[in-house]
Amino acid sequence: MNSLEIDYLVLLPALIPIAGIVIILVVDLVNPSLRQLPFAVAGLAAIGASVATYPGLDQVRGDAQATLCVPVGGWVGLNQGLQGLPRTCFWQADSLTSSLQLGAGIATLVVVLLAWPRTRARSVTEGTREPIMAILLLTAFAGTMVVAASRDLGTWLIGLELATLPVIGLVALSGRRGAVAGAVQLLVTSLVSFALLVLGAALWLVATGSPMLDANAALVGEGFQSEAASSAQVAWPEASTAILALAVVLMIAGLGFKLSLVPFHAWTPTAYSGATVPVATFLATVSKIGALAALVVILRAITVVGASALAAIALLAALSMTVGNLMALRQNDVVRLLAWSTVAQAGWVVLPLVSVSSLGNRAAGTYLLTYVIATSVAFAVVALMLRERPGSGRTIDAYEGLWHRSPWRAGALALALTSLAGLPPGIIGLVGKVVALRPVVVEGWIWLAVIAAANAVLGVAVYLRWLKPVISTTEAAETVQPTTRGPGSRRVIMVGLALSSALLVVVSVQPDVLLRLLG
Repeated sequence: MNSLEIDYLVLLPALIPIAGIVIILVVDLVNPSLRQLPFAVAGLAAIGASVATYPGLDQVRGDAQATLCVPVGGWVGLNQGLQGLPRTCFWQADSLTSSLQLGAGIATLVVVLLAWPRTRARSVTEGTREPIMAILLLTAFAGTMVVAASRDLGTWLIGLELATLPVIGLVALSGRRGAVAGAVQLLVTSLVSFALLVLGAALWLVATGSPMLDANAALVGEGFQSEAASSAQVAWPEASTAILALAVVLMIAGLGFKLSLVPFHAWTPTAYSGATVPVATFLATVSKIGALAALVVILRAITVVGASALAAIALLAALSMTVGNLMALRQNDVVRLLAWSTVAQAGWVVLPLVSVSSLGNRAAGTYLLTYVIATSVAFAVVALMLRERPGSGRTIDAYEGLWHRSPWRAGALALALTSLAGLPPGIIGLVGKVVALRPVVVEGWIWLAVIAAANAVLGVAVYLRWLKPVISTTEAAETVQPTTRGPGSRRVIMVGLALSSALLVVVSVQPDVLLRLLG
């Protein structure tokens, strides 16, 4: 019973993207002239990984699929091994974890569709950007799947960096000056973030004496003599409580960079505007899912010891919502507007986490997936506009009269913007804001609820400013003729837009689909 217990079916959400990477490498070695096949493999890997999350989605609250388990003498864990032997598991996937993984899979599929090459083959003299991009996408996607289910410091840190470092290469891949500047800023930010995370992890290990990110380790760090601590004969000084609190604050700060929380947000507008639209979409969706999943792992571990180290979250949420909305109001470039929107929405995502509870964690997951779906639709419309108008598709003015030129595209963008604003017909956005505010009110954070309500009104102004020209039908807008010189396959981009829009329509008409998914 001292052997490692492995259930490969539970690991499939992470193994499938890795298998996709291997296939792309082999295919590119055999026939390097293909351009679309690497993206086809990446798309299939995203679909397969999404399907593989189903067993975790089917778990009732309190249960989880676990693997990579080892029996530990004297360790009383949540999962019991055969014949009553206690065990600790390095990988656990419950309904919240699997929902975040599913969201990452769908968002990755949309990104693959937005980045789809226009031609099937390339000449021998051309570069190999397509397989490189597909590999980097799948690597970052695999890291997101890993960090969501990891329950030990080593796997958690590796998964986080696996989800981050490939994105730096994706940003720089286009080779433009703005892309290089964005990649360098993202690299520097990532290094600072990783330093904070490693320092926080080291302090966690000092305070708890355990590499596991679970409640038993946190209890030991707080000085509680639980059955687990007594049987292991672990006794830590009272200073371990302060060390544990500092560890949590440092790890929250490190994840603040990845979530684009103020004041760790400076890289966001530069990286978004320098990257291609598909890469910016990945940064705004999949990367944010990975960061929140990592934060939820930490918060679940400290649920049993209270919220003494989490007052900083309330301040980060308030600052992020306010600064993000105020800066978004000044943007005429829609990509930079969406970048500052990410900062503001990140504040809403962490808002319910002031409640260190399952309610807070699931409310944060609900709001994040709402934001991811709506933002994917908005970026898909931008990608299609840039495909038709490479020179002017990034300005708000380019959307003048879109409702007249393309009603279905304007409708999709209108639904996305109203969802982000929390207005009808984007009902899911309104539901998401109510769900996010509920733990705040329950825990008595009245001042934070007032700031959130004020920012909800401010956010309406941000998104209606973009929506106003969309529904305009001026004669000048009606006579504009689109071009077809932009990058990417227009038909496949339209498929990505249709997929993300259909999903947004479903959750707007039936919000309980998303709410039940997250418990």
